[in-house]
Amino acid sequence: MTKASDRAYDMIRAMILSGELAAGDPVREEALAERCGVSRTPVRDALRRLEADLMIRKTESQRSFVSDWSLDDVGDAFELRAMLEGYAAKRAAAHMTAEVLRRLRSCNEAIGAAISGNHPDVATFLDRNREFHALVLETAGSRRLTNLLTALIEQPVVWRTAHHYSPEAFQRSYSEHDDLLSAFERRDGAWAETIMAGHIRRAFHAYSDAHQGLNEMERGAA
Repeated sequence: MTKASDRAYDMIRAMILSGELAAGDPVREEALAERCGVSRTPVRDALRRLEADLMIRKTESQRSFVSDWSLDDVGDAFELRAMLEGYAAKRAAAHMTAEVLRRLRSCNEAIGAAISGNHPDVATFLDRNREFHALVLETAGSRRLTNLLTALIEQPVVWRTAHHYSPEAFQRSYSEHDDLLSAFERRDGAWAETIMAGHIRRAFHAYSDAHQGLNEMERGAA
């Protein structure tokens, strides 16, 4: 991939995650090329990558749209994440080092600080949460796991809905990370796997509750 393709990929992906390009929106190469400051070829390459990431869908007529994930779609993704990230945590426990533990603790301390006020800093929570899970996956040391999980971990609809999580949901996420750190300290793979799988399943229910509340809010505003 060229630098232009990488830049287009990063910029379009950021537009999708932020909601600037919303679910169901048409994706037009010419407009995106102008926005990204590149030609249409790098945009085309970027859209192919985003289609592989399940962020873009293409119709039979070859028109591209931002993917629209249903609750069932997201449920399937979380089910797969629970299995795969649970296994990643088990592998990570076997490869854990003092330095990785320090970095994981630093991430979770930042998460705790982000959610401690009356108005949670959701952007920091999401960034540090992503960093925490990415570090676990990196420590697991499996390229196949990384490839399988890439498309599942960051779904735009989850990012959007996270802004409507309850304070309890944020706090549980922080506490479960602490439990994972305890398992990692003891290099206990079975314990880490169980905690991670439960952590992902609980995260789905937090998402589901927030998603339902957001839909009710939007219907009330209509």
